[in-house]
Amino acid sequence: KKAWSRSGWEQDAAFLSFCEQKKDWLEDYALFMALKDAFGGREWQAWPEEIRLRRPAALADWKERLREEASFWRYVQYLFFSQWERLKQYANQKGIGIIGDIPIYVAMDSADVWVHGSLFQLDESRRPTAVAGVPPDLFSATGQLWGNPLYDWRAMEKDGFSWWKARMASCAELYDLIRIDHFIGVVNYYAIPAGEDTAMNGRWMLGPGEKLLNAIGPALGNKKIIAEDLGVVTPAVRQLLRKSGYPGMKLMEFAFDSDSKNENLPCHFEKNMVIYGGTHDNETLAGFFGPGQSRRMLRFARRYLNVSQNVQIPWALIRAGYASCADTAVFQLQDLMGLDNRARINTPSTLGGNWCWRLVKGQLSDDLAVKIRDLVELYGR
Repeated sequence: KKAWSRSGWEQDAAFLSFCEQKKDWLEDYALFMALKDAFGGREWQAWPEEIRLRRPAALADWKERLREEASFWRYVQYLFFSQWERLKQYANQKGIGIIGDIPIYVAMDSADVWVHGSLFQLDESRRPTAVAGVPPDLFSATGQLWGNPLYDWRAMEKDGFSWWKARMASCAELYDLIRIDHFIGVVNYYAIPAGEDTAMNGRWMLGPGEKLLNAIGPALGNKKIIAEDLGVVTPAVRQLLRKSGYPGMKLMEFAFDSDSKNENLPCHFEKNMVIYGGTHDNETLAGFFGPGQSRRMLRFARRYLNVSQNVQIPWALIRAGYASCADTAVFQLQDLMGLDNRARINTPSTLGGNWCWRLVKGQLSDDLAVKIRDLVELYGR
């Protein structure tokens, strides 16, 4: 903030141009962040009622009181977008594309929900009536209670899905490809009554489906979509994927349950598909196929991948992914480096210790670069 106060950026032509271009969301965001600071970082639901409910007189008053603070947050966004643009240009010049992984939902404590409350399932006091999650499954006996506010899809459709159009247009500027997380929620979403301690008492509700995809299509320009279709993939989800032309996903970690019909096995891949060894939510390959794994699964993996030792499985799996007919193969750097679960990025439904792994300077080697290059060249990637 000291640097900002001394910089004179408020009169800079590039900064002013940025503010004008992004004003549709930047003004609300800057005020939101300034208010967060003014109220000691409290979530907006704990703010005084008049500003929590965005009453016009209160908005005008706080905009004037926090004019300088809001300008600082506009400056922070200007710095980010400027630096990101340079980074993306550098990556693209090196032949590297950036996949933007966008969650289908947004956080309750966000400018989006504070500003556009009528587009979410909130009551008159701006409290959620239902929240997002997924039901119990093999990985979680009580399901996953994400807690995000759910969209009011009827209100969004009535509004012409303008919020979603703006969101996707912004993402199209930032990324080369866009992965929509929890794509199945576009077709049907799991609604959990607000206040529940688990996800066990939720129910499936109908989403907007093709109406949303038709609305956001023009906002994407020529940017491609990856549909993260993991979870309960119903016939309706498969049908929407086919109609949209979006490639779905397969996770190779899930392939080796000894069932030769498992769709995650490379022999069942299709061309219009994005395959992953695992995502940020999974164990690393070395960790997954480590000593704690079942003998039956390890035996099947060795047999399928034609290796004799468990330690050979991860790299053989990577090779099989590159060799497959799928258009796109994605493997995490941790897996290419052969790192164990200490390099795992995220464990779903847990707090603390996530998103902490960092690549340390000197970890990469010329030998690894040659191994990756050989696979890329051999299989035309």
